[in-house]
Amino acid sequence: MKIIAPLAAVAALFALSACNPPEPEVVDTNPDPMADQLANAAPVELPPSVKESVSYRCKDNSIVYVDILADGSANLRAEKTDIPTRVKAEEPGKTLTAEGGYSLSGTGETVEIAMKGGNAQSCKR
Repeated sequence: MKIIAPLAAVAALFALSACNPPEPEVVDTNPDPMADQLANAAPVELPPSVKESVSYRCKDNSIVYVDILADGSANLRAEKTDIPTRVKAEEPGKTLTAEGGYSLSGTGETVEIAMKGGNAQSCKR
């Protein structure tokens, strides 16, 4: 009895392994009209990741939210829900700037920030 049960199981598995249903045939009746354009498109560059998010209180008692990005640039926002303005430096170590009068200089606890064409002011963490 001890030998019959394992032999029966092996025989059943052997019988089932012989059953190989054919693979279903996939017919593409609706080809992608943009397949050629997508195949020849330039690679997409992902935006840099956020390295650190910091809020600064400035001399005029306003709060500026800064997202420091992995590529050395930063996103500035006056409110947490605002659309960020990306500031970048033309050369490493220089002031980060953007059109519209945005700038960020310095790192760490104290920075100089100008928003929307206003004067740069000292801001602390």
